[in-house]
Amino acid sequence: MKRLLVRRPSPRLADGELTHLERQPVDADLAQRQWEGYVAAFAERGWDVVEVEAVPEQSDGVFVEDAVIVFDDLAVLARAGAESRRGERAGAEAAARSLGLRVHAVEAPGTLDGGDVLKIGRRVYVGRTARTNDAGIAQLRAVLEPAGREVVVVPVTTALHLKSAVTALPDGTVIGHSSLVEAPGAFPAFRPVPEVTGTAVVVLDPGTVLMSASAPETAQQWRDAGLEVVTVDITEFEKLEGCVTCLSVRVRAGVAELASDQPRD
Repeated sequence: MKRLLVRRPSPRLADGELTHLERQPVDADLAQRQWEGYVAAFAERGWDVVEVEAVPEQSDGVFVEDAVIVFDDLAVLARAGAESRRGERAGAEAAARSLGLRVHAVEAPGTLDGGDVLKIGRRVYVGRTARTNDAGIAQLRAVLEPAGREVVVVPVTTALHLKSAVTALPDGTVIGHSSLVEAPGAFPAFRPVPEVTGTAVVVLDPGTVLMSASAPETAQQWRDAGLEVVTVDITEFEKLEGCVTCLSVRVRAGVAELASDQPRD
């Protein structure tokens, strides 16, 4: 079973944290409709949608991927690098436990945002950013490496999170816009994309990716490569440094359609 953890946008969405972008007006009603369209895109393809408890006072709560990272049957509860976001974790923990996942929490002085974690098979790339520190990475490594996963640290200074800069195609190829990728050689295979908002894809199955409708040239690049591409409008979330990955947590425990060396985000 493929399950999708999501959290509804807060009425305070427009007040969310910003690091690399100038603040723009956010249309809350449009954001709600875009979120519903995003969730529907997964539901229409067989994903079981699980709503994490809403936290209206947490403006960034909709970016639920930052609060919890799932590795098979293990949920790692992140500790947000932005202190204002630490109230998001309790709801994510409750949702993870409701699914029967084992739970491990990152604790102070460690900080770790889920958006800094890119999983490709047994290798886990972790961005060292303003939101994720060495202590948080060390705690994640201590949990994952005994289970046979390799943790690779990637310094990131040009984007909010690692997955603001790069994500991965179904075959494990890492993709990103050249303006955001500081060390493409850190990845065994890398392909550039023509649009900044084309850096983020979610793998739906071995032949299908979901991405933002604001990157049509990138979408065509992947169609020409033989992939099916599902696009969703997320402009209001992109104004807040969000993308298609951070709006959900994909729980693929027990799913066998991806090979061991392929992305499981």
